[in-house]
Parts: sequence; structure tokens; C-alpha cells
Amino acid sequence: MKIHTIGGYDEVGKNMTALEIGEDVLLFDCGLFLPAIVAVEEREKIPTEKGMRSLGALPDDLYLEKKNLRKKVRAILVSHAHLDHVGAIPYLAERYNADVLGSPFTMEVLKILMKDNNQRIRNKIIPVNLNSSRVIKGKSGNYKVEFLNITHSTIQSTVIAVHTPEGVVMYVNDYKLDNSPTFGEKPNYKRFKELSKQGIKVLIADCLYAPDDRKTPSEKIARGLLEDVLFGTENRNSGIIITTFSSHIARLKTITEFGQRLGREVIFLGRSLSKYMQAAKNVGKGGFAKNVKIFTYRRQLEKALQSVNKNKKKYLVVCTGHQGEPGSILDRIARNQLHLHLSQDDHVIFSSKTIPTPVNEASCEQLRKRLKKFQVRIFDNVHTSGHGGREDLRDLIKLTNPQHIIPSHGDLKKTTAGAELAQEMGYKLNKTVHLMQDGGMLRVE
Repeated sequence: MKIHTIGGYDEVGKNMTALEIGEDVLLFDCGLFLPAIVAVEEREKIPTEKGMRSLGALPDDLYLEKKNLRKKVRAILVSHAHLDHVGAIPYLAERYNADVLGSPFTMEVLKILMKDNNQRIRNKIIPVNLNSSRVIKGKSGNYKVEFLNITHSTIQSTVIAVHTPEGVVMYVNDYKLDNSPTFGEKPNYKRFKELSKQGIKVLIADCLYAPDDRKTPSEKIARGLLEDVLFGTENRNSGIIITTFSSHIARLKTITEFGQRLGREVIFLGRSLSKYMQAAKNVGKGGFAKNVKIFTYRRQLEKALQSVNKNKKKYLVVCTGHQGEPGSILDRIARNQLHLHLSQDDHVIFSSKTIPTPVNEASCEQLRKRLKKFQVRIFDNVHTSGHGGREDLRDLIKLTNPQHIIPSHGDLKKTTAGAELAQEMGYKLNKTVHLMQDGGMLRVE
């Protein structure tokens, strides 16, 4: 068994890992490096594979070509619907004679992204229900692959467990251990324990917040934080703008419910929100959308914002832009480029946390400076993360009891924190816990 760490081990994003067994390769995730495409995200036309490679936005899967592994790829297994895990598939999937598998919501998001960008792939897209399995046929054998429910900041996220002759390989990117989710089920602890008894050979685990000494709070805490801001501050005559992750369906549902309680008309603005909401509706998870008006195109946006501007206290506006992305709705509002004009005491609520990359942090800082010129009230980090902290990782390792651990989803500082925790728990560096980099290979004995 060999594990090739192609992307997501030197940075936050462009996640891709290859599991090689004999004559077969299974790919985990195929994601974008979002900071590289912040400037082009809102454009109508998305660059080609060549253009995206030149931006540094794609995982360097040419590595598989150099290792004579490309023709051995039997399947692309996608953990969840975030772009740093699924977004590179329209550019890279056709390089492989392999089906693409993921949860129904994840596969629906993929289809909508491609349709919106007029992209097509020849690969078969296969939705797999949560807590069920598929068999991938290979030359060296057949592999049972389970997609197990895990909590994260988008719905129908999964832990992928591949059964091999040498034991189970468990891919856990991304996760939190939320025992009180506001939408969907809690993690499938029962199956994790069963697999642990069978024997987990390798655990590949998200270490984004492994340096943080905490357990990540439940989504119910984020709901409480939002409720406190919306109902515990004076806002009867103020404009209210909330920006959050377009893919965070549970959070959008909470915001919609609170908007109704406030007696305000809830409107969602932006193409990204529209795409994820459509995917949720298509898989029967977007019922709350009947209480929302969604505006996507320029004329629609302008007309809607003119109405909001005339009577701000009547509306609750949800929009893109929480990472300070140039061209996003909030960025354009802050630059006075749209018909919604901010004024003193308007509420701007960031139901999000800045993704810890230099580009995002700089963009968010500039956005806040522009917003403060209007003397608005800013409420930042009204949010709980979708990623586990150090103590979540400890519980995950105890729960799964793997023979080997590979820290993932971050630069060396983040993965080192995960490796140090594993060493505290008895694992040996370079023997049973392995610090990897992009373009690395680990032979698991």
C-alpha cells in the first residue's frame, strides 16, 4: 500500500490524495486552491485547465503521470461539497477513466457548478447515500468504499473508508464532532467504532485547527450567537446584512428562521448562494427556501437592492463576501458600487471566520476598513467552525485507533501540531505518524 500526498499538505486547499494498491489507484478529493482564484471567482467565464494550472489553483496531479499511475486511477472519491475538495473535478476528472462518487448533495453541487460554467466531463457522476457503500472494481481486486456521515460546515459531508486487503484506509477531510447539529445527523460513531475493531490501517485527518487547544463548539452555539446579535441589539430601524458561507445550509436555514421571527423579508444575493441553495432543493434539503427570495443576475440585484435601500427595516439581506473576495456582493456594497447604501448603525454580521491564509486575511482587513467609514455596527465571528480543534482530533484518534496517522489539510505548522498530538498519544514520528508534503509518497508496511 502506498499513499501519495498530492495536494493539501503544504497549504489549506487543493486537496488530493492517492491510495495505491497494486495495479489500482483511488483518489480522495480533487479541490481548488481558493486564494489563487479569488480575483476570478465572480467572473462569468472560468479559465481552462491550463489557465487554472498557471494560477496555481489545481493540485499537481501531473505527479501521477510521472509515477505512471494516471491509467491506474479507478475512482475519484469526494468527501464533501466545498470547492477546495470538489472544485477541481471539472478541470481534471477527464484525465482519468474513473467514476466520480460522493454524497447526493456533493454530486448535485458538482453538476450545478459545471452547468453554470458551461463545463462537461465524460466521467460518470454517482451519488452515494450517506452511511452506505459502493464497490470499486480494480485489476488487483475490488474495494468496498463507505461514505459515512460526519458533521462539518456543509451538509452531507462524509468520512470515506476504503477496505483493502491490508486494512481500512479512513479519509477524514473535513470534520467536526458535533453531537447537537441543527440540521442533519450527528457523526456515525457506531460505524467508526466497528471499523476500529476491524482494524484501521491509516487515518488521514484534517489538522487545520490542530494547533488550537479546544473542542470546536456545536452548530447550536452558532445559532445561539446569531440569536443573541439579532434579538439582543437595537436594530428595529437598521439595515441588517449577514454574510456567511454559501455552502453552509444549516446556517442559512437558521438565518432564514430568525429573519421570519424578526418580521423581515429574507433575501439572498449572489450566484454562489443561488447555486448551493439549488443543490439543497434538488436533494430535498432546501425546504426553507420557500421563505426566501434569491436574486442572482445584475438587473435582479439592482432592483432588489433599490427596494431594500428605500426601507431597510423591512429586509434581512444575506450575501457573499465574508472573506473579502473582490467582486463579491459585500465588497461591492462597501465600495458604493451597488444601490444599497450603508449608513450609521446598520448591522453587518460576519457569520463566519476568516479562512487562515494571508490573501484572505488581507482582503478581510481592507473590507472592514471600508465598512467602518460608514459607521456601521460590525459583528465579527458570529460563528462556530466546521473543523475540529486539537481535542476533537484527540477524540477522533481514540475513536478510530488507527495503526498509522497522516496529518493533512494545512501547512507544516498545522500538520506538525497534529503529529505532536499523536506522539503524545504514543505514536512514533516517521514510524506510525507521518508528516507529509505535497508530492510525497508513503509506503505503509
